[in-house]
Amino acid sequence: MTLSTLVAEEQEVLEHYLRAFGALERNGAARDGSWVAALRRSAMARFSRLGFPTARRGNEEWKYTDIRPIARRPFQLPLPPGSPAVGAAELAAFALGPTGGSRLVFVDGRYQEQLSSRPSLPGVSVLSLAEALTSGADTVQEHLGRYADCDTHAFTALNTAFLHDGAFVHIPQGTTLDKPVHLLFLSTAHAQDTATHPRVLIVAGEGARATVVETYGGPSGADYFTNAVAEVVVGPGADLTYYKEQRQGERAFHVTTTQVVVGREATFSSFNLDLGGALARNNLNVAMDDERGACALRGLYLMGGAQHVDNQVIIEHARPYTTSRELYKGVLNGRSRAVFHGSIIVHKGARKVDAEQVDKNLLLSDEAEADTKPAFWIYCDDVKCRHGAACGQMDENALFYLRSRGLTEPAARRLLTRAFVSELVEGIASETLRDRVDGLVEARLSSWLGDDEAVG
Repeated sequence: MTLSTLVAEEQEVLEHYLRAFGALERNGAARDGSWVAALRRSAMARFSRLGFPTARRGNEEWKYTDIRPIARRPFQLPLPPGSPAVGAAELAAFALGPTGGSRLVFVDGRYQEQLSSRPSLPGVSVLSLAEALTSGADTVQEHLGRYADCDTHAFTALNTAFLHDGAFVHIPQGTTLDKPVHLLFLSTAHAQDTATHPRVLIVAGEGARATVVETYGGPSGADYFTNAVAEVVVGPGADLTYYKEQRQGERAFHVTTTQVVVGREATFSSFNLDLGGALARNNLNVAMDDERGACALRGLYLMGGAQHVDNQVIIEHARPYTTSRELYKGVLNGRSRAVFHGSIIVHKGARKVDAEQVDKNLLLSDEAEADTKPAFWIYCDDVKCRHGAACGQMDENALFYLRSRGLTEPAARRLLTRAFVSELVEGIASETLRDRVDGLVEARLSSWLGDDEAVG
């Protein structure tokens, strides 16, 4: 296939999205609030100029991730389901269980009232974004589209252009939610390859406390593309914990961008779990916008087969006395590949910043590969910044020691792999969520290494 043919294919896909956008406007999107319609049009114009990013020389953000499988395929917007396309069994596989908290369920990008649960919470808004836009909530207009960057990020621009539904969570000043809010996005199989563009807006007011869990799931054996964007605002003195788990099918494509703004003396904690997808790309950007804010970012990815995961994490310390801790770990099997590119930026005048960044990868196969690049950009003196990266196979001496104590080789390998990930799993504060992640990790490792705990 010639270069000109490949370029023509990508241009045809761009024109496909332009036609789909035009159809969306003709079907009523243009009648939405004027500011929403203007936001969409501006984003579509920007996307048409940017095009999809490529792994060309000099494009460091995409150097190790080839998104041509997305850029050269005209994914269709799924038709609204006439009835729920997800049954009780599928829902149970991804649900948090009887936590009693709020749950919003979206199927193929659209909110499903009959599958959701919204207990009354005085002053708290847990709504579909379509409902919030219709009701004209001032908080939505104040924050939506303000933080996620359409100017330089094509996937964010594409998401914004097709902004229709998603989740809106607002925890007002001084409010504490004892139970997690669960946002569940499920894709289904279609005759054609489909794309959804979920949007999430979370606003925690001054002194608020809450936990939000964002889950992406879908069937195996089907091709679909999820392009999600979340904007998260953590107000002064607020404490927000944010879990994201990606468990889509092995042929799925998943791109997500999460933009977080952390206020004065506020705390943002995140945990990102990647298990699914043929290609998964996570862009996490955290802006420490006021003094004495803190963030703790943790991520765990377990990839096998020919899976590819790419974590791009940026923390900007814009003000003094801010703190960040970042720890990502990956376990790679088969011919899988992981990319980690972490950037911590300390702005001029942001003295007394304390930042730490670590990425570690355990390779279970000779064909697995990890590319890791932690980096600091420091424009201020009087800061404390540390980073590290490690990548390697299982310690043969440790393996020999365990086998000499009577463990079979599969049991010894599982024990050492569990020890590698345990620091992340055991660091999850919520017992319910910790047990959930532990079960998912255990299932994945058992499928790779067996469940033989016997003594040899």
